[in-house]
Amino acid sequence: MAKTIQAKNHRQTIKHSEPSRAGEVMSGGDTIIQVLAEMGVDVIFGYTGGSILPTYDALHRYNEKYKRADGSPGIRLIVPTNEQSAVFAASGYARSTGKPGVSIVTSGPGATNTVTPIRDCMADSIPVVLITGQVPRPLIGTDAFQEAPVLNIFSNCCKHVFLVEKPENLESTLRSAFHIATSGRPGPVVVDVPKDIQVWHGPYKGDGALLPNHGYFKRIEQALKARISKDQAMDFYNKLGECDRPLLYVGGGVISADASEAVRQFSEMFKIPAVTTLMGIGATDTRSDLSLGMLGMHGSAYANYAVEDCDAIISVGSRFDDRVVGNVKLFAPGAKFFAHIDIDSAELGKVCQSDWAFAGDARQAMKDLAHYGKAFKKVYGNWSAVCAKMKKDYAMNYDRKTEVVQPEFVLETLDGLLREKKNTIVCTGVGQHQMFAALWINRNQPRSFLTSASMGTMGFGLPAAIGACVGRPDAIVIDVDGDGSIRMNMGELETPCVYDLPVKILLLNNRADGMVRQWQKTFFGKRFSGSCKMRHRKDFVAAAEANAYEFSKRVEKKKDLAKIMKAWLDFDGPAFLEVIVDRDACVYPFVAPGMGYADMMTGNFINSRKPVEKEEVILDYENMPDLLP
Repeated sequence: MAKTIQAKNHRQTIKHSEPSRAGEVMSGGDTIIQVLAEMGVDVIFGYTGGSILPTYDALHRYNEKYKRADGSPGIRLIVPTNEQSAVFAASGYARSTGKPGVSIVTSGPGATNTVTPIRDCMADSIPVVLITGQVPRPLIGTDAFQEAPVLNIFSNCCKHVFLVEKPENLESTLRSAFHIATSGRPGPVVVDVPKDIQVWHGPYKGDGALLPNHGYFKRIEQALKARISKDQAMDFYNKLGECDRPLLYVGGGVISADASEAVRQFSEMFKIPAVTTLMGIGATDTRSDLSLGMLGMHGSAYANYAVEDCDAIISVGSRFDDRVVGNVKLFAPGAKFFAHIDIDSAELGKVCQSDWAFAGDARQAMKDLAHYGKAFKKVYGNWSAVCAKMKKDYAMNYDRKTEVVQPEFVLETLDGLLREKKNTIVCTGVGQHQMFAALWINRNQPRSFLTSASMGTMGFGLPAAIGACVGRPDAIVIDVDGDGSIRMNMGELETPCVYDLPVKILLLNNRADGMVRQWQKTFFGKRFSGSCKMRHRKDFVAAAEANAYEFSKRVEKKKDLAKIMKAWLDFDGPAFLEVIVDRDACVYPFVAPGMGYADMMTGNFINSRKPVEKEEVILDYENMPDLLP
């Protein structure tokens, strides 16, 4: 028997503003659009095609019938230049708003083009619902035109995948997709709908029923109801009380759970400093003395040194991934207490063994700990003062004397301009510019730094910025990109101008795949195989102009940057700014794979506890435990 519940995620209930259509006979395509409307969907990112035409036709007819007060469509449609970008845009929408992003594409190549962004969403725990068209049921398995085995392809790339085989289950399947995508640990869900089901007609139920999935419902209900008991809290504080240098290790799960404020209050309550993962940027105010910014392979020197010095790790919504932990045996070597809070019990003890663990909602868990911690008298002001001093002693730095434009200089300048703005969202592509942005642009709000963290997907930045701009029209949305990364989805230059989305694109052009070049420079004897782009002749400024950008400029000299960047940021509409930067610049700090934070390379301009290393270091990569980029 189907389970009937109110359609909701774990943070908000979504209500449909139109009159109920229960009992009305409609097509499968109309049913899809009606369910989306009832789930609160206000925008779809998609690309049409033969096997999804009935649903796109239903969307058109729905928007003719239902309009907003300002006359705009009830459900807005954004059509980028390809299906991959459509899902990345849905991801940017979800990351910036906390609401599920929705994408609709056709069968075959339309569906397979979305595999990478769906896996990207899965790796970063982003709630997206992807609806794919499929060939009619009688043709499935016959190698029909534009047929692809969506169920098989996506089964290991997303949180769940449905193939709708019975038209009467379409409605409940779609509601189940939203429930699964947004509940517990968020993630992408794919719904494959054969074309004959889209043209089928039947009565619309409108009863909110979900497909039976009792095991999942029970696990989610238990996780959301879980509370830290008094005994559990006392055990936590007894162990914490034996420590003098605790550190909060904050991940993207804090942002997903809307737990940023609870974490900040806990940090302030006991003066416990915090480090964040790449996904956790924005969960703390990076300008606060208690925030040490990002840790890990390219984490700040002071964050990594704090991990070296701490005697307790309190992990909240983070998973001890390899770019943070590196060599498990060398991670936080002085820590005698590991605590771990996560909504996903499978993450507890998966990489690092915990002395205290709790599976449940991060926001409620931090509130419970704060409540029981009122009797805990120990405050770590001395330790936090030490960490604040480390922020000064091992501050981020770069070659400030050279006239060659450094990437850090560009982003430091941008950060200064953003301080004057209230609501800003920074998206990035993937590569050196991504790490430079994470290290040099301060963030004080959750959902204000969007990046492909776990998959590291080049081409993410621009379509994600488009989705964020649609979802957060109140914010200034900036795409910090690289010449290699933006090429992956260069076609999306057109989309902001098509839909009048005032995305600001900042292109750091070093004429190379910078991060690959850095690894080749450090580990492979400067053999720059495949990473040099000096033969490429693309004029990015002209390309932007050809796509109707009214602001499109290039900067090659330091003295010109501040004035032109301010004009770019203040421009009323989509704007493109290319800055030619030092192709030999490297991201520091840098912890080589298999090494510990004690062996962190800080380059020539960041203070180190060890003698300054030469910038170019040739290591015996064949004997290193891991050398994956």
